Amino acid sequence: MLRLAEHEVVPTYHTKPVPDGVRMDVLRRDEVEDVLRKVRPDGIIHTAYRQSDWETTADGAANLAFAARGARLVFVSSDVVFGGRAQAYDENDAPCPVTPYGAAKAAAETAIRAIDPSAVIARTSLIVGYDGRSSHEQFVHGLANGEPGALFTGNIRCPVHVTDLASALLELLTSDFNGIAHVAGPQAVNRLELGRLIAIRDGLDPDALPFEPGQPSDLRLNCERTQKFLTTRLRPVREFLAN
Repeated sequence: MLRLAEHEVVPTYHTKPVPDGVRMDVLRRDEVEDVLRKVRPDGIIHTAYRQSDWETTADGAANLAFAARGARLVFVSSDVVFGGRAQAYDENDAPCPVTPYGAAKAAAETAIRAIDPSAVIARTSLIVGYDGRSSHEQFVHGLANGEPGALFTGNIRCPVHVTDLASALLELLTSDFNGIAHVAGPQAVNRLELGRLIAIRDGLDPDALPFEPGQPSDLRLNCERTQKFLTTRLRPVREFLAN
């Protein structure tokens, strides 16, 4: 999408090469600084994370913010910085994570805001739409084919389509917005509802998907304030999975 908007794009990778990409280990600040010094980007969208790896998720984000040195920075965070409640979280709510991954994302947010107050913290939710290759879509197909697992009815999120998210991140990158933005879909569903929508779209039997309550966690993001700033329309999940 950045290339479609006529921006020169330099992707980075760690272990799996990508076309025209540059290798960068976010855990090595000297390597991060060396890459950014050579590329000299005007803007950076930082998405690197590992759910089970605090250093990559938290320390890596801080290393990048230190090395950015004035380049426009958009950090992609997550709804898991919150712990769950009956009321949706807005941009002013303080993080209250209950998982190690959520704590790492919250720590990354804190570090980036301290290092670069002009940066954007873009919190999002479950991302769907990589031509059926997202982890959520693959998991549903696996369940439909008899693989073990279940969809949790107690986990409520606000799924977003990958193209909507990408467009919104590009807008934030090229704007004068700073601080926290919520960039997720406007419609909350639980994991089972999301799975059934994917199954119906893909011609699978939605009633064959196994489910269980799971640990209750309502992680709805209120995106109304951010949506007023964006021209990108963040579509509800029942709309973008309708076809």
